[in-house]
Amino acid sequence: MKTFLVILLAAVLCTEPGGSLQCYTCQTQLSNSKCLTNTTCASSSTACKTDVINVVGLFSIINKECTASCTPSYQDFTVGRRNVSCCSTNLCNVNGAGSAASGYATMAVGLSASLLCAHLVNGL
Repeated sequence: MKTFLVILLAAVLCTEPGGSLQCYTCQTQLSNSKCLTNTTCASSSTACKTDVINVVGLFSIINKECTASCTPSYQDFTVGRRNVSCCSTNLCNVNGAGSAASGYATMAVGLSASLLCAHLVNGL
């Protein structure tokens, strides 16, 4: 019995304490490369939240934070869209949510402008 208690005590002492969640954080940044501040979250945080507001495919405003609760969402507005993503592992919010979608939107705007320009040139 004493041997079991000694082994149990040794196991408890050699175990690392539980770490807190780590997330990337930033406020109102225009580039994801400026949203890579590594933050150790408070013990009440259970998720990393990324909130990206894309304005007409022209630019994005990125916010990242630690949060106690997070609900993913996507909203499409006339002048842009908002994408909220959530994850729960260390540094999982490295990418800006919706960055691929904004790339497609920019490409679509460029293609539309090219077609319009070609139509106007050929029509004159």
